[in-house]
Parts: sequence; C-alpha cells; structure tokens
Amino acid sequence: MALTLYVDTARWRAHHKHVQEQFPGLVPVCKGNGYGFGHERLAEEATRLGSDVLAVGTTYEAARIKDFFGGDLLVLTPYRRGEEPVPLPDRVVRSVSSIDGVYGLVGARVVIEVMSSMKRHGISEQDLPQLHAAIENVRLEGFAIHLPLDRTDGSDAVEEVIGWMDRLRAARLPLHTMFVSHLKADELARLQQQFPQTRFRARIGTRLWLGDHEATEYRGAVLDVTRVAKGERFGYRQQKAASDGFLVVVAGGTSHGVGLEAPKALHGVMPRAKGVARAGLATVNRNLSPFVWSGKQRWFAEPPHMQVSILFVPSDATEPKVGDELVAHLRHTTTQFDRILDR
Repeated sequence: MALTLYVDTARWRAHHKHVQEQFPGLVPVCKGNGYGFGHERLAEEATRLGSDVLAVGTTYEAARIKDFFGGDLLVLTPYRRGEEPVPLPDRVVRSVSSIDGVYGLVGARVVIEVMSSMKRHGISEQDLPQLHAAIENVRLEGFAIHLPLDRTDGSDAVEEVIGWMDRLRAARLPLHTMFVSHLKADELARLQQQFPQTRFRARIGTRLWLGDHEATEYRGAVLDVTRVAKGERFGYRQQKAASDGFLVVVAGGTSHGVGLEAPKALHGVMPRAKGVARAGLATVNRNLSPFVWSGKQRWFAEPPHMQVSILFVPSDATEPKVGDELVAHLRHTTTQFDRILDR
C-alpha cells in the first residue's frame, strides 16, 4: 500500500515535445526533488529529448545526477569562495554572480549571471569594466539572466533583457550565448530576432515537467477503515469524534510531504479571505487534507503521521474500503512518492 504518482506517459512526453518546439535550445532544469519525479527519471527524460545540457540546483545535485546524464551539467547556484569542494567532471559548468567568483574558478567553465529586477544575485553594471581581465582565465560559456515571474509594475521582460544585452555589448564582452529564465515563447523569439548572433537558451523546469496538470496524479492507498461514533475518542491526542463516521488511514504522511505547504503569494480579496478562513479553522484543529473521497476533499482527523494520514469521512458518505485509492492534490516540488507508475 503506497502513495503513488501515476503518469500518463504518452501525454506527459507529448507536452515535453511541445515545450521544446516552442523554445529552441531549451535547457531542462532538474533540481530539488526533481519536480516530484526524482533526478534519475528527469535525467532519462532530458536524454530522451536530446538535450545537451541539464541544469541542476547545486553541486551536490550535480554529483548525484552525473551518472544518469551524459551531457553538460549547469549548476544554477552561484559559486562562492570557501564553499565545500565537491568532485565533479569537466562537463559541469558553474554559475558565477560576482567578480571574485570568476577569479576563484580559474580554468573552469562558467556562466556569468547578471543582476535582474529579481535582485537575488548577479553582477552589476558597475562590475562590467572588471570582467575583461577576470574572464581571461576561465572558459566562458555565456551570460545568464533570471527574471521575475510577475511584473506588477507593467515592465517588459524583453526590454529588461535588451537592456543587459546593450550593456554587455557596450562593454565589448562576448555575447555568443545568453541563458534566460521565465520568458514566454514569443518573447524569446523577439530577442532571437533582434540579436541573431546570440543564441538564447531558455532554462525551464516547472513549465516543462509540470505544465500539463492532467498528465500526472497522486493517489494514496487506504490501509485501514474504522467506524467511530459521535463523542468516541481516537488518535494520538484522544480527540472526540464530532459525529458518526469513519476514520480512514491512507498512505501518505509528513515524510512524503503531506501536510507541508510552501508559502503562497495571495493576490485579490477572495484568496486572502480564504486564507484567513483556513487559518481560523486551523486554530480549532480543523485542517483540510489533500485527499479526495466521493468527490470531496476530506478533513484530517488529526495532524498527519510520518507515513500515513488519518482522515474523517462522515457516515453519510460511501464507506472507503481497504485497497481503495484516494486522489491527493499535492505539490510536486514538496512531495516524495513511494512509487511511480507509468500508464
């Protein structure tokens, strides 16, 4: 009995091909938990796509994935002097976001990140005069810019990239390749048309692996079902059942990421109101689970355990049976499955 990730493989891969066609020179991203699929599986899919480069988050991820992917590996986290050395092959390319970082990677293959409106990391316009000397002792693979997802000020992503292209060109720095993130297909095409001598390569993870929501589905298997009467005590904390119903033990607990949620940016009155309502219910131990039964998302009977969750299903609903599977609305990037099944 397991928490299973089901994949409609043909549909999933058709989506990959569609994204690849939209973004020529696509660089797939495989970081964190592999977007819910795992590093080994995404390395296999990147190879199937014919990718020559796979982007990973850290040097530790590069060390793990190097045995599953034969092309170049681009580490997205910038190099910092004093970081723990990790043995890596020459096909690993390091991101750098400072002049000091460039000087610290003599002989290495590097991609230099420029500071975008994200303001996360990157070299500044004031750093450009020093770059000529700094890049003499590295193998420059190109520049990169990581753009924000939302532009609430109405600014144009393409114009931001063009601004940096003009600055780099004015500084007489090599512009054979520019790696970009969070651009639309038409925006990438505009840039490629305006700068035909530069190869623009989109680094894409979420849109590539998770863009077709109907291609994947998590399901947790029912392990036990116990009937309870109103007022009867149960669970670790011996709470009382609010009404007659069933305690349903389902595969999927905190070790899988069930009950964990990344903070969300809320826009608009209704999402904020729902957030306040959820917080209010949580104060009285009412937390909605990600598991669905008989068309409804069911409540946790108590906080999820390490490998299972206990749900409360009221007596007016169909009684689940051991072996049934409940669809689970889980975030791929925070979920660890027991098994993955292609269908």
